[in-house]
Order: sequence, then structure tokens, then C-alpha cells
Amino acid sequence: MSLRVVVVDDSGFFRRRIVEILNADAGIEVVGTAVNGQEAIELVKQLDPDVVTMDIEMPVMDGITAVRRIMAESPRPILMFSTLTTEGAKATLDALDAGAMDFLPKRLSDIARDEESAKTLLRQRVRALGRSRLLRRAPVAERATQPMPHPAAPVVPRPSVAPTALRHLRAVLIGTSTGGPVALQEVLKVLPKNFPLPIALIQHMPATFTPAFAERLNNLCQIEVKEASTGDLLKPGCALLAPGGMQMILEGGAQTRVRIEDSPPGTIYKPSVDITFKSAVSALRGQVLAIVLTGMGADGREGARELKANGAQIWAQDAASCVVFGMPAAIIEAGLADQVLSLKEVGPALVKGFC
Repeated sequence: MSLRVVVVDDSGFFRRRIVEILNADAGIEVVGTAVNGQEAIELVKQLDPDVVTMDIEMPVMDGITAVRRIMAESPRPILMFSTLTTEGAKATLDALDAGAMDFLPKRLSDIARDEESAKTLLRQRVRALGRSRLLRRAPVAERATQPMPHPAAPVVPRPSVAPTALRHLRAVLIGTSTGGPVALQEVLKVLPKNFPLPIALIQHMPATFTPAFAERLNNLCQIEVKEASTGDLLKPGCALLAPGGMQMILEGGAQTRVRIEDSPPGTIYKPSVDITFKSAVSALRGQVLAIVLTGMGADGREGARELKANGAQIWAQDAASCVVFGMPAAIIEAGLADQVLSLKEVGPALVKGFC
């Protein structure tokens, strides 16, 4: 059965383009369109779509207000379209706080190097979000045996939540993608100001978004959060966020520092969880806790493999609490996870393990 989508945008040209792109996928059907947030709320009630794509700035009712209303009255996955500006970043983060699950730049040329790749990525995001709704609508018994939205993922026994062998570790590394902004807020806001380890954050995000996201996290959390710059020290009670569009490398020595550099040719993710994780092998001799949260794809798996071979602890988010189970599922399938935790368990487990 096809995933049912409602497209919301006040631009007729953009609506038609998104409808055309999505309907080209046999597994997706656009069942309705709306020109403002108020129309979107009514259409969602009438048509019960699996996914909604939503513009932010619209007449009558803006996208953020519409997201808040939809998530309160008839919750379902919502993908925001955003401009890659500072104001666009803040508005998108507001939409994620309101309940949207993912976002993409409104210009397809900002999504990928060529138009066909951008169209494919859009369809992949919609399918992933649609599968996440199918998981949440399935009976509990069915969820336990079929951990959508990554159907190939095996059923994994849950280890004890109580962390073990953590006291000798020197840093916490957290990698995430789709659903990550809200997930990181959930984890980091639990940590006390005197959290004894430094934290490195790798979130797939455009360059114009990471300064606003770091500022938002810093305002919400007791620990310090900042966008990383070359030369920054890893220090206790501080989380460094990898800048969008760049790579964050950890460098050893008397004190561990970060270096921000351009991506190697052919790199898909900017920033990449794998690249930062792998750099921690030599910089921190693998003495880290690496956590992989919600996200599409498998970024972080190979870095986690190298870290684990050098003594690191690896945690993965469970299927039920992920927006998209791809990245954590890749860790679990590879046999790398020492702990499989729900999102709400991760922050308290960090506090219990280190404080």
C-alpha cells in the first residue's frame, strides 16, 4: 500500500513540483494539497495522510502554528521545507520543537549536487517518515517483532540500562541525523552543569543551521554547548557541535583539541559521524562512549567498529523511540551495541554512569 502524503505550500509552483516528484515513486501517493496552515489542519483530519510536507511562511496560518495544531490534534510525521538562512534555521528549529520530525532545504539544488539525487533524497525522507508512522500505529506485540522503520533489523535483547565500565572513559561522542535535534535536546538537558566529561556532537545539518542550533542547546541545557572551532579544547561540562558542511576531527596530545576541516572528495555526510568517531581512536585511544541516535542511513557504524576494537563503549537508541531507526539499527546489526536504550533512558544513564 502506498504512503499517503499531503503537501502544504502557498506557492503553486512549489506544490506542483513536490507533487510531481513524490508521485513519481510508486510507493508514494499525494492525496491532497493545501495553501496554508489552516487548510492543512482540515485536510489532515479529512484524509489521514501518513506524512505531511509543510512550508514555514504562509498566509492565514504559518507552518509552525499548523505543526503545533496537527501534533496536538492528529499527530503524524511532518517534513518541513526551509530556507538556508539564519532566520530560516531558527524557524525550522521552532518547527521541530513544535513536533515536526525532519526538514529539507526548499531549493532542491541545496539538497544534492544534481537534481535527480535531490529528488531521490526527498522520496527517501518521505518514505522513512512514513514507515515511522506505521511503526507507531502497529500493535505493541507487532512492534516487538517487527522493529520498523528498518524492517531488516533483528530483534535484539535489551541489555541492562545500568552502564558498566565507564569510569575510565575520557569523552562522550554522540552522532545523529533525522530526528536528532529533538533527540539531542532530550539527552543533553538532563546533564548537570558539572558533568565530568567533554562531549562531541555530530548532527547532520546545513552550515547555516548549526550556529542557531548550538545557541538553542546552550540556552536549554545546564552544560555549555557551542559550535566547534579549530583549536577548541575538549573540556568537562562542555559539548562541541560539529559545524554543518564541515568535518570535526579530534586531535590528541597533552589536551584533546578539535580541528575543523573541509570534507574529503566524495564524502556524503557533512559533518560525518564516522569521520569524528574514527579520529577519536588515536586522539583518545578509544577511551570514549560513542552513542548513535536516530537517523537515516548507516553513518557512524564503521567509526563505532574501530572505536569498539580499541576499547570504546557503544550505545544505540532503540527502534521504538527513533524517528528513523537506520543509524542505530546499523550499529545493532553489526553487533557493536553494548547498550540499547530508549531516548528517555540515555540522559539518565549518562548521569548514572559518570556523576
